[in-house]
Amino acid sequence: MILTFKDDEDQVLNKVLTLLSGEPKFMTVQHDTAPVFTFPGLTIHPYQRQVFRGETEIPLTHLEFSVLLYLAQQPGRVFSQQQIFEAVWNEDSETCQHSVVSIIHQLRKKIEPDPAQPVYIQTVIHTGYKFVVPKE
Repeated sequence: MILTFKDDEDQVLNKVLTLLSGEPKFMTVQHDTAPVFTFPGLTIHPYQRQVFRGETEIPLTHLEFSVLLYLAQQPGRVFSQQQIFEAVWNEDSETCQHSVVSIIHQLRKKIEPDPAQPVYIQTVIHTGYKFVVPKE
């Protein structure tokens, strides 16, 4: 529909009514299926921001969930503390070490069967952290 400055109110109203009087056209919209990351004993639902260990939902803070998802999206890849900090906090920082270490510690307490012997989030000495898919 094209309206011009020359159209008076009646002309505009007639154009709108003409446009609306036609049969409505419906389109089928396909929704992307929500990704779910499933690992032995652990399931992550990114869109719902939920994590389950078995059937039990594990409540995580915003930062804990974001760090877990960041690592779990690329299992086996080693990320430095700086990379994790910049990706999750969306900031550059020279002093990210304490923040990342603290979040990893809290995550291990919540998702690991034995936080002292982590299965999912492993430390790569002098390098960073990686998410590991445990053998069933």
